[in-house]
Amino acid sequence: MRILFIHADYMEYEAREKTKEALPIPDELRRGKMEEALVCFTTAEEKDERDITGTAKAAVREIEDVAKTVKTRRVVLYPYAHLSASLAKPAPARKLFAHMAESLTDSGYEVMSPPFGYYKSFKISCKGHPLSELSREIEVAAEKKGEVSEAVKAEEKLVSHWFILEPSGKLFPLDVKQGKVTGYDFKGHENLGTFAAYEMAKSREAKEEPPHIRLMRELELVDYEPGSDPGNFRYYPKGRLIKSLLEEITTSRIVEYGGMEIESPIMYDFEHPALKSYLNRFPARQYVLQTPNKKTFLRFSACFGQFLMAHDMTLSYKQMPMRLYELTRYSFRAEQRGELSGLRRLRSFTMPDCHAFCAGIRQAKAEMLVRFDLACKLLADIGFTMPDSFEIGMRVTEDFWDKDKEHVLEIARRWSKPFLMEMWDRQFFYFVMKYELNFVDALNKAAALTTDQIDTENAKRFDITYIDPEGKRQYPLILHMAPPGAVERSIYALLEKAYLDMKAGKVPSLPTWLSPTQVRLVPVSGDQLDYCKNLMSRFDGVRVDLDDTADSLSKRIRNAEKEWVPYIAVVGKKEVESGKLNVRSRTGKEQADMTVEELTRRVHDETVGRPFKPLSLPKLVSLRPGFRG
Repeated sequence: MRILFIHADYMEYEAREKTKEALPIPDELRRGKMEEALVCFTTAEEKDERDITGTAKAAVREIEDVAKTVKTRRVVLYPYAHLSASLAKPAPARKLFAHMAESLTDSGYEVMSPPFGYYKSFKISCKGHPLSELSREIEVAAEKKGEVSEAVKAEEKLVSHWFILEPSGKLFPLDVKQGKVTGYDFKGHENLGTFAAYEMAKSREAKEEPPHIRLMRELELVDYEPGSDPGNFRYYPKGRLIKSLLEEITTSRIVEYGGMEIESPIMYDFEHPALKSYLNRFPARQYVLQTPNKKTFLRFSACFGQFLMAHDMTLSYKQMPMRLYELTRYSFRAEQRGELSGLRRLRSFTMPDCHAFCAGIRQAKAEMLVRFDLACKLLADIGFTMPDSFEIGMRVTEDFWDKDKEHVLEIARRWSKPFLMEMWDRQFFYFVMKYELNFVDALNKAAALTTDQIDTENAKRFDITYIDPEGKRQYPLILHMAPPGAVERSIYALLEKAYLDMKAGKVPSLPTWLSPTQVRLVPVSGDQLDYCKNLMSRFDGVRVDLDDTADSLSKRIRNAEKEWVPYIAVVGKKEVESGKLNVRSRTGKEQADMTVEELTRRVHDETVGRPFKPLSLPKLVSLRPGFRG
């Protein structure tokens, strides 16, 4: 299917002559007009006949995505046979258009559908902005020849069972009846029940806009990039500051743990034997590029570079576990349109990837526990409440559970609350066990902010070996850890957490160490402006700025509150004379007189052990541009 999008002031048509494919239509459908609409000139192609429902679903996702971007709820589905030389037959084409119209209507769109099979005259007024003319080619991924991986085929045959595992080791089998998870009393663990329902449904499609998207735009942190592929974002100075701080704390903690930081390419040879075999263990969602020399793909993790590097190493059991680390800026994954969801699920992302190469299962299990504690502490230091902010999703094979149950139980004891476990009848991915720490958001969707896996395949696939105590070559087990998952997901989870706090009647905020401005000086009048400018140099290791605009005092305080500034220091004549600041705390809502040194010490106490970066915008608010108009 091919679609040409026109964002129009209006579009009107009149049906004139029939073609041989035309069916009788009532007089009211012979002409029509719609204003402020997204006009979709649509050509149904022969290949669409193979999966009419799937193609209609994919096309509607595209239409909804464009409609949201141009901010309209009106759609014209205009049959247009001139975008392709390979047309679908009339009957399936009509069915396809009917599916699309019905789906859009069910989603709350006002839809106008000019009749199929008629020569029509039309008038259209294009708005003429940068996004007013777009085109898309729709193809159902599963229908592309050779693009269904062995992992997907195997997963279709997989038999799995779901359980709740309590810290005591007691196992509760789960079932789903009439859309409700049964088999466990989730009282006191309602969030776990929500997570279980989400995971067992295995649906990742986003039908509503997550609240964090509005917040990230209002706070001028992150925004969509209309000049790029969907699922790619622009970071404004405040957002880039937050992202860089998250990158720094993650890298520093993994290096302290023993991760050797490396750098590897983002593009790899599609025909490399080991890489091709590895790709076949994943759903086909790679970005494929044709270079002047070869067919390549963009990485979706740091596995490729680290495994190729480990292949060339000379390793002894004495050097293990051996830990490699890379912060991949960027990794790429061609997620489906309906699954894209702000910073929760995107197409290019920053992934901290740490692999540990272990000499046998005993060492692998011990190493995983070290890494589990590392991940939990890192998430706590970022600003989450542990373990309350997360739910564990554990996946194991029956064989691993039978042989290494005690390892899973130890994680359950350390987690200290029940978690969800899926048990497979056999291994179908490259790992036999993995856990994920999942954040459940305001729309009851879940996203993993940490994962670790025991990989039993890739050492053999990439011919990675080490010398054991007897001088023999052995294949190591490989642990894959991403703490705290994609960096973008940490921002997503922090904003969703703030929204949930707001719904619960609390004041939304970011942790002080991540707040772009930590202290805002607000002079009562212009008489205190120079005094405030001199004060700023006394805040050592604090991101402080000054609202020097001509707005009223109440508006400047309100603006600081809208920016979620943790500490607002009002400076009037009294404060100049006393040498103290009238400080308002965002989270505590208390108001107190404090010296610069006392306020600095308070900020330092709240940010101890976290990295610091200076202010990313001009210190004077009047000098800052508005990034969103």
